[in-house]
Amino acid sequence: MAVNYSAKEEADGHPSGGVGVPGGGAVGGGGGGAVKTRKPDNTAFKQQRLPAWQPILTAGTVLPAFFIIGLIFIPIGIGIFVTSNNIREYEIDYTGTEPSSPCNKCLNVSWDSPCTCTINFTLEHSFESNVFMYYGLSNFYQNHRRYVKSRDDSQLNGDNRSLHNPSKECEPYRTNEDKPIAPCGAIANSMFNDTLELYRIDNDTRTPITLIKKGIAWWTDKNVKFRNPTGDGNNLTALFQGTTKPVNWPKPVYMLDTEPDNNGFINEDFIVWMRTAALPTFRKLYRLIERKNNYQPTLQAGKYSLDIAYNYPVHSFDGRKRMILSTISWMGGKNPFLGIAYITVGSICFFLGVVLLFIHHKYGNRNTSADIPN
Repeated sequence: MAVNYSAKEEADGHPSGGVGVPGGGAVGGGGGGAVKTRKPDNTAFKQQRLPAWQPILTAGTVLPAFFIIGLIFIPIGIGIFVTSNNIREYEIDYTGTEPSSPCNKCLNVSWDSPCTCTINFTLEHSFESNVFMYYGLSNFYQNHRRYVKSRDDSQLNGDNRSLHNPSKECEPYRTNEDKPIAPCGAIANSMFNDTLELYRIDNDTRTPITLIKKGIAWWTDKNVKFRNPTGDGNNLTALFQGTTKPVNWPKPVYMLDTEPDNNGFINEDFIVWMRTAALPTFRKLYRLIERKNNYQPTLQAGKYSLDIAYNYPVHSFDGRKRMILSTISWMGGKNPFLGIAYITVGSICFFLGVVLLFIHHKYGNRNTSADIPN
């Protein structure tokens, strides 16, 4: 069939001698441009010609893998489980919800009305190596999004401008009585402030156990992330002048300790608290009990008493408080789950290896091809 073009069509841009095609180019002869195409470039990547490797799973490769995993995981799990069980740990819940608890009288304590109580306990076994004292909280959600953001890291790092003009993330604990709060935010405002003291009882005589309050924070937190404001480091009162304490604190930040290297923003109890926990039930390091010599255990088996300045209210949100005494090993604190997990995975792999070996031995040599009739 012949195709005729008018002068108007020529003026509108149709190429002479070809039929216009939407999207560019022309079909037919005569002065058209380069033909456009959606075909990918002829490269190894775009044409999917890159070299690939795919394992071929056979009985000769799968069965040894199951047995090897089982033989490796089971001994590792047993070693971790035994190591975890050798760690000494003793825990005391001193919330005081039980009527018979010595701390029941302090159950409804508020921030500004401290209470004291004493709990007597007995260690059945000696703690041989260094002992770590923790405090634990339950049903306390430090991982809440608004709670985690409620701080000013520049202020905690010693920036003088942020000290007097804290971040708006700290609201509603940014200012109080028209003065900036130092340290600001909900995390600092809810800092744990119970005081725990440990005594050994011998013949009705109480001997205090030395509790070390330094060395409980991470080195990077103590020396990098947390710094006091710049100026005269020996006069923290002047450095924090013009600021006010958090609402729930009984005293300002520059009175947290009497030692200059553990006061203000670099107080280690404060630093430990500011590292928020991921789960609602957690523990944080409170004190260290160092072993004095290699001939006596750190804490001998016997009777002890724990004196508690019960300042931190938890009953309003159904929380609980604990004191934990624990030793550690090369793998950290007591954690039987890791050893059990290794033993379980290793046992499953070994069992599957035995089952698959039996199936392969019984059915693997059969001719699975169907006979084709003539």
